[in-house]
Amino acid sequence: MFDLSSRLAKLAFGAVSIAIALFLFFPIYWLVISAFKPNAELYRIVPTLYPHDPVLTHFATAFGRGNLMQQLRNSLTVSGSAAALNTLLAIYAGYSFAKFRYGGRRLVMIFLLSAQVFPFGLLLISLYPIVTDLGLIDTRIGLTLSYIVFALPVSTYMFYSYFTQVPSEMIEAARADGAGELRIFHTIVLPVSIPAVVTVFLYGFMWSWNDLLYAMTLIVSEDKRTIGPGMLLAYLNEVNSDWGGAMAASIVASAPIVIAFAFLQRWFIQGVTAGSVK
Repeated sequence: MFDLSSRLAKLAFGAVSIAIALFLFFPIYWLVISAFKPNAELYRIVPTLYPHDPVLTHFATAFGRGNLMQQLRNSLTVSGSAAALNTLLAIYAGYSFAKFRYGGRRLVMIFLLSAQVFPFGLLLISLYPIVTDLGLIDTRIGLTLSYIVFALPVSTYMFYSYFTQVPSEMIEAARADGAGELRIFHTIVLPVSIPAVVTVFLYGFMWSWNDLLYAMTLIVSEDKRTIGPGMLLAYLNEVNSDWGGAMAASIVASAPIVIAFAFLQRWFIQGVTAGSVK
């Protein structure tokens, strides 16, 4: 533990904390103020730390250019579906690893987690011909399934860590009363696992929502593009770059994640920390 009793230690700790806070939050601050700056101020050689003449022009551009609302709907559909299906698969797999004993269980767990060793771009090289052979290229279903491949191992381990904390005596008592395994899971274990469910769902949703590489590779139709590729192709290209519109569109695109986390942060924090303490 650090000794913060001296004045010098407190000053050093405060300075480091401020530096870390600036490193984390200054890009967000710059994103917000850039969305309200007029182009004349935005492209000044000496940048300003706040908009001297705030405008809403860039937000009008964000909603008027391209298909922002369609891309938001596509992202919500794909990300929500991927997160829900990922959570459903991971919750049963995690419970199986945590509460059942069978041959090869540990080997399967290690094999599942080993997928995280490889960069997700490398996994895409293997996924692309599979998605193509299945006829799912340029479809929302193909993109949804590709997201699950990367998110499922971590999600399974998160549920495994959480379910190991559920008392086995409670499950054995229910078995002694004649309850089946599915009934035990759905009526006893699942109700006390809401924090883990929320955590895994948000993890899958954020991973899918923030993706750019998979969406640009597997989706080519304009009407099926998600928010990442849609914004990149609309605002940044070889001819010009509309940074003000891109910043405004980024704020709009970030809103669903911020709102979801604001409402679910209590369960998210509980789910993250539940498996860390025995």
